[in-house]
Amino acid sequence: MRLQVKSIESRAAGVLAIEFSDPDGARLPAWQPGAHIDLVLDDGLIRQYSLCSNPADLSSYRIGVLLEETGRGGSRHVHSCLAVGDILTALGPRNHFELEPAEHYMFIAGGIGVTAILPMMRRVHSDGGDFSAIYLGGSRASMAFIDEFEAYGDAARVAPKEELGRTAVNSLIDGLAPGTLVYCCGPESLIADLEAACQGLAPDTLHIERFTALPLIEFDNAAGVAFEEETSFEVYLDQSDVTITVGADQTVLDALEAAGADIYSDCKEGICSTCETVVLQGIVEHRDHVLSAKERDSNKLMMVCVSRAVSPRLVLDL
Repeated sequence: MRLQVKSIESRAAGVLAIEFSDPDGARLPAWQPGAHIDLVLDDGLIRQYSLCSNPADLSSYRIGVLLEETGRGGSRHVHSCLAVGDILTALGPRNHFELEPAEHYMFIAGGIGVTAILPMMRRVHSDGGDFSAIYLGGSRASMAFIDEFEAYGDAARVAPKEELGRTAVNSLIDGLAPGTLVYCCGPESLIADLEAACQGLAPDTLHIERFTALPLIEFDNAAGVAFEEETSFEVYLDQSDVTITVGADQTVLDALEAAGADIYSDCKEGICSTCETVVLQGIVEHRDHVLSAKERDSNKLMMVCVSRAVSPRLVLDL
């Protein structure tokens, strides 16, 4: 789809809010809290940004972009090059951070991760649901959309480290009511502390969205097979009627690109979902940091930048 920059606004130190609309004034595709879009920037850059506007208003999308001087260049491009009126190509919306039904919610936002959390708070509030939320950051000046977060009154607590010191993550989980789902988006240090604090809780209590990849670990997969030494396998592209061989030293993405397949990719670490591909046949060895255990077990999607095959052959919807 095409998106036109409607407005650009500073919302905190180093954070811009970018609002997009359809160039022809049409309604934009529907989305749900937790969704993101992929922006195709200059020089082939593709970057993912959580939608932080109102899902009920499809006249526009809004994202928040934190300037990362040591990043891979996407945020620098957005901050220095984008102007009102510019038209970009975008992919999505896609959602691997969906809000599931619960009796109560605990929302934990760390830094720019607030962009993924705000639509969830809005949805639960509008549905008359019960939630508590905390926004962690360095200082109020660096915490974007803080006014929108604090608009939920006593249910939403802001905890700048500069004012209150470091928040003990385990204190947020102590006494968690039965039936509570915890949603967190933020830096890896926060997520790691939260995962440790949630050990022993009911499965699927914690839902997280990461910004960076973890070292490769042995994920469960649909076959229940442990990772083995890399071997070659075949991939059949159903739409193209082409069979390719993925070498032991290649990723599926490498082989697809070498064969001239039309596929977008970005992180090549299994965290952004840009290369998400539908699996029609075969068993996948999932190595991504995106799909839930339920999604892995369904064996219907794979991230071709990192995941491989357990079966000798995969059939992909490409």
